[in-house]
Amino acid sequence: MTNALTLTDVNVTIKGSHILQGVNFEIEAGVVTGLLGRNGVGKSTTLRSIVGLVPRVGSINLFGEEISGLRTHEVIRAGVAFVPEDREIFASLTVAENLKLAERDKNPDYDTVHQLFPELLQRKNQRAGTLSGGQQQMVAVARALLNKTRLLLVDEPTKGLAPKLVTEVAAALEIAAQATTILLVEQNLPLVKRVAKNIIVMDQGVVVHNGTPAELADADFAKRMLGVSGGSH
Repeated sequence: MTNALTLTDVNVTIKGSHILQGVNFEIEAGVVTGLLGRNGVGKSTTLRSIVGLVPRVGSINLFGEEISGLRTHEVIRAGVAFVPEDREIFASLTVAENLKLAERDKNPDYDTVHQLFPELLQRKNQRAGTLSGGQQQMVAVARALLNKTRLLLVDEPTKGLAPKLVTEVAAALEIAAQATTILLVEQNLPLVKRVAKNIIVMDQGVVVHNGTPAELADADFAKRMLGVSGGSH
């Protein structure tokens, strides 16, 4: 088993608040890993620390390369892509224009993007703001995959979406997982159970559990770890 990413004793302090208090975990290459926990335990901050959007100390190792000393644009260049919680697509621009703006490599990989998301090719001239939430998430993921991406970080892609659109997002993530390693922050446990191979649970700025999504079916486990019922709906 190859590790795509290893965090060792990663700490983040923002405005005097010690948010990450020695985070340690490894994620397996080529699969989806769910990063779970109650609100406010440091999940999004963990993603932002990997990309260098917050000041961090500790070791962050990407496929054997130490990246903790790199600035954000250097981390991105090393092959890490970040899809933030609010997607940050340009609503007034077309799908094609949104993708064009994301081009960074000399030869952006439109073949893979259109193979993975043929709907975006069909809607290339449609303004992104008129797409469904699930389709907008496809655009956000497609932008990340246009360039050489070894690790895709996705922050709460289903937040605020209707159940039908959650299914769209799940399908998009399953497709994206064929092309790259994904670390996914998500509150929707059925979605995590569907797309993830492994899970990491955080609480109060540290990792408290590593396991598999099958454990989420245990209501006691889900309530103890996440404060929610496991459920299968």
